[in-house]
Amino acid sequence: MNRLPLTAAIYLACCTMAWAQTAPAEPDAAATPTPPDQAVKDTRTLDTITVTSQKRVENLQKVPISVQVLGEEKLKQQDVLSFADYAKLLPSLSYGTVGGGVFSGPGFAQVYMRGVASGGDGNHSGSQPSVGMYLDEQPITTIEGSLDVHIYDVQRIEALAGPQGTLYGASSQAGTVRIITNKPDKSAFSSGYAVEANTIEGGGTGHVLEGFVNAPLSPSAAIRLVGWQKHDAGYVDNVFGTRTFPTSGITIDNAGRAKDNYNWANTVGARAALKIDLNDNWSVTPQVMGQRQDANGSSGYDPSVGDLAVTHFYPEHSNDHWTQAALTVEGKVGNFDLVYAYSHLGRQVDSQADYSDYGYWYDQPGLGYGAYFVDDSGAFINPSQHINAKDGYTMTSHELRLTSPQDNRLRMVAGLFWQRQGHDIYQRYLVDNLASSLEVTGFPDTIWLTAQQRQDRDEAAFGEVSFDLTPRLTATGGMRFFKSENSLEGFFGFGPGYSSSTGEAACFSTEQFHGAPCVNLDKSTHETGSLGRANLTWRIDDNRMVYGTWSQGYRPGGINRRGTLPPYKADFLTNYELGWKTSWADNQFSWNGAVFQEDWKDFQFSFLGQNGLTEIHNAGQARIRGLETDIRWRATTNLAITSAAAFYDSKLTENYCGWLRPNGDPETVCPAGTLDPNGDVVSGPEAPAGARLPVTARFKGNVTARYSFDLFGGEAYGQAAVIHQGDRRTDLRTAENNLLGNLPAYTLADLSAGFKKGNWALDFFLKNAFDKRTELARFAECATAVCGNEPYIVTTQPRTFGIRFSQDF
Repeated sequence: MNRLPLTAAIYLACCTMAWAQTAPAEPDAAATPTPPDQAVKDTRTLDTITVTSQKRVENLQKVPISVQVLGEEKLKQQDVLSFADYAKLLPSLSYGTVGGGVFSGPGFAQVYMRGVASGGDGNHSGSQPSVGMYLDEQPITTIEGSLDVHIYDVQRIEALAGPQGTLYGASSQAGTVRIITNKPDKSAFSSGYAVEANTIEGGGTGHVLEGFVNAPLSPSAAIRLVGWQKHDAGYVDNVFGTRTFPTSGITIDNAGRAKDNYNWANTVGARAALKIDLNDNWSVTPQVMGQRQDANGSSGYDPSVGDLAVTHFYPEHSNDHWTQAALTVEGKVGNFDLVYAYSHLGRQVDSQADYSDYGYWYDQPGLGYGAYFVDDSGAFINPSQHINAKDGYTMTSHELRLTSPQDNRLRMVAGLFWQRQGHDIYQRYLVDNLASSLEVTGFPDTIWLTAQQRQDRDEAAFGEVSFDLTPRLTATGGMRFFKSENSLEGFFGFGPGYSSSTGEAACFSTEQFHGAPCVNLDKSTHETGSLGRANLTWRIDDNRMVYGTWSQGYRPGGINRRGTLPPYKADFLTNYELGWKTSWADNQFSWNGAVFQEDWKDFQFSFLGQNGLTEIHNAGQARIRGLETDIRWRATTNLAITSAAAFYDSKLTENYCGWLRPNGDPETVCPAGTLDPNGDVVSGPEAPAGARLPVTARFKGNVTARYSFDLFGGEAYGQAAVIHQGDRRTDLRTAENNLLGNLPAYTLADLSAGFKKGNWALDFFLKNAFDKRTELARFAECATAVCGNEPYIVTTQPRTFGIRFSQDF
């Protein structure tokens, strides 16, 4: 059944190709865009930006939501190729890393919006993301996080700040990011390509190859093919070094792995979309997109080793490949617009990771980890661990949506949504030459094995109704009724010779699970509920509007991978917002903004617990207050200035003590001297009320100035962009944050210049022009309380100079 919609679309595509042979396409002159060099260039009027953030096509200035948009021209002007490139241009968006090693690099960012971030150092299959990521109509937010889609032939990126729960559901608790691609165009043939070469200060040389073809197949059908290949050069060196373990006195080195610029990545991908107009009212758009990324090394460096340097002893590599098949059917039922959106996403990540920090820091005096690791003769061995993992993700979704005409006084959007996600988890923690008596049964040299299968299901019915109380005053109300379920089954833990109470010793079934010796975890949890949204919009005149919104978002609960822990509950976010959208001086200047307060209830907090296994607890209450604003100004015919900024005050409103009450609620009263559930005396809360939430700065903003002028019969330009982000906490907990330290504020400058004539363009750019060592994230490779003595820093790519040549036909 999952393949049925795509099968039907392929069948229709084949038929349409046959029709094309007998009915050659005739270009639609009325729909053919005016070539850029023929457009009128002496206007100072700002371009109109259309968005589909509310599931309908609208002018950005008429949408009562805090939305930041990066259009196709902006994406090209800023040389945006990846998530990290557009994240720095969206002040409402921040991000951290999934974990250490290769998981600190491309493709593994944890995305946050509006300061709704608890931080923590959990690193695997934790809470569902709080920010939804969409590719056109289809979600691409997997359990581990969103896909890092290569940005090329993209019409725009929309960032919807604040809860979008009624229209977008569970993974849009704090906001939604939508990547909208260019669609097949049956009016005319078009194509283009771009070639880029770049070099990193003190690092390697990279390149980008991109191209697209849009071809009409008949008067009613067209196909669009897009492809790319990219090499991201490395800039972190794995330098020679040694490490001596206290218990055994064994010394190891990395002579066989030391290498300069070892954090490189190769990416190759393609997208194919076919649009078929079945008649004047119905169209079908099947699309397939796939990407493969081979990444090596760690993007985080160890300042104790040196600038942009680490000393790692085991392989660090990931092979991340995914394919998404999607189908969008659009039509009319009476005068209502109907949309059906289907997608199936498969993602496989095969990885190797250095985990030797765990063995070293747990072997320090007082812990003595190394004493437990011997070979078959009983002699001490190198206790370093390294990880081999295979993670398989699947996600299938269906959405059926009905929208009434926009010009009606009473209008509505209503729909049904169904989604199923899976995560097959297979991780072997290896210690070379480990005694067979200490291994997990059937897995040589394996001290710990995780072989689990996770399933997340979401079902919902949603709707919004708008009514024009007067020609300029509109009220909107929306609801979403949801049902979610999370299950986790399989094996985790040690072999029988290493632990008498966990791992194999805790199995309740001798049935093998995905090769594991037995089953010691089989749990599920489910929830039902509803979300609401209310909005009142006043259009003061045709160029100015203000709005007030109350909205809710949520994130489902789930099962902890350590099966002895209770499930974690859903957390909810309630938003109170006042916003404005304004245009001035005959649309030469626009100023949009919003002020808000968000109350975050029982928020989920992930951290590394015993044996380095992720634990998720509900942590209490928090509050985020903020201001978001953006400005576009056509200062002169030649000079355009854009700016965006966000100010946030995010803090706990209750103590985080670090444990749950018997009823499952987080404990919030724990003065010094209190006994925790283990009977240990605590010195107070792990994070007191009033503490700042981590990851998000109090201020993040950017400004771009672009000056264009005529030159030699073409158009030349110069551009400067400045990006600033304030200081940030690394962890919610006081002790862990003190170990890692705050992330300092930074300011970046990107410069570019270029020339365009006819159908070709030549661009020169200098990213991170002053070669700043920013700190985007800090992490430790095991629990911060132990491995936080050796933190790693993820930084912006050093100064990079590049040249891009592009041509359109």
